[in-house]
Amino acid sequence: MVNKPGFVKLEELSSEANGGKAIACSDDFFASMDNLCKPGRGIFIDDKYTDKGKWMDGWESRRKRGPDNDWCIVELGLPGVIAGVDIDTNYFLGNHPPHASLDGINTNGEEIDLSGELEWTELLAKSSLEPGSQHFFEITNNSTWSHVRLSIYPDGGVARLKVYGDADASFRRGDDELTDLIAHENEGTAVSCNDMFFSHMQNLLKPGRGFDMSDGWETKRNRNPDNVDWVIIKAGKKGSIKKIIVDTKHFKGNFPDECSIEGCTVTDDKELENSALEWIEVLPKTKLSADSEHEFEGEIINSGPFTHFKLNIYPDGGVSRLRIFGIKSA
Repeated sequence: MVNKPGFVKLEELSSEANGGKAIACSDDFFASMDNLCKPGRGIFIDDKYTDKGKWMDGWESRRKRGPDNDWCIVELGLPGVIAGVDIDTNYFLGNHPPHASLDGINTNGEEIDLSGELEWTELLAKSSLEPGSQHFFEITNNSTWSHVRLSIYPDGGVARLKVYGDADASFRRGDDELTDLIAHENEGTAVSCNDMFFSHMQNLLKPGRGFDMSDGWETKRNRNPDNVDWVIIKAGKKGSIKKIIVDTKHFKGNFPDECSIEGCTVTDDKELENSALEWIEVLPKTKLSADSEHEFEGEIINSGPFTHFKLNIYPDGGVSRLRIFGIKSA
């Protein structure tokens, strides 16, 4: 079993769920570059073929006969400082690249110009790869990057490229009057919860809708009928609430029966440990349904402003995403 480094606990900047996507490559004859940013490690179906050859769940170029190498450019869904990468050759056994390197570029929010000369910065020097393996590499450059270029030598297949790090809030999507106060790209973060047995609390704040049940916050089954599971979220900016979305996408037999939301204002997260802290009801206890987006506006009874929010679910279960839209305080 591979010992995973600490950086895998950070945001996956390149993931499809966060808006990451492969935008150009030198060649993806056998398997599409689009697979690089998909979740998981990829699968293998023994008897599945296409008209080009064996179906593979990753990016695979044809056998190169010239002196050059293959490459793929990935646009990070969340631009930021990269702490580390995982170049995974899962199921690529006789067709993996022996070496790979990684470069980065920051377009500062502009579209990348693939027709011109781009000034790439080396993030990972040419490094050895093994077949069917995860390869974790720490990145020590602390600059912000919007795109990465994976180069493989000379050709072959990579199942997934996972780029981990800290998202830069200055690249958040859109700047409308209403802001998702708790979104990761707006510097929101889940700070504590009582249970995340099946999946992580930070998933609640990701962009987009969840890709399956693992891409949400799910607690274990609790047999106490009076149980309440909860998660506390720190807003990126203090703000007044206008709209809330609670999304139970993919949670069909395990969604919470009800939920409620509370808010508070503190200057230090340590104050959250005070049992006497006053939480103010924002959304009263409300019924939820399976695999649905629940939008609340008129049901909000106190708009704040608040710095922190507590999502309560009754008695347990899974929520894919939580959105709290509002107007940032001055």
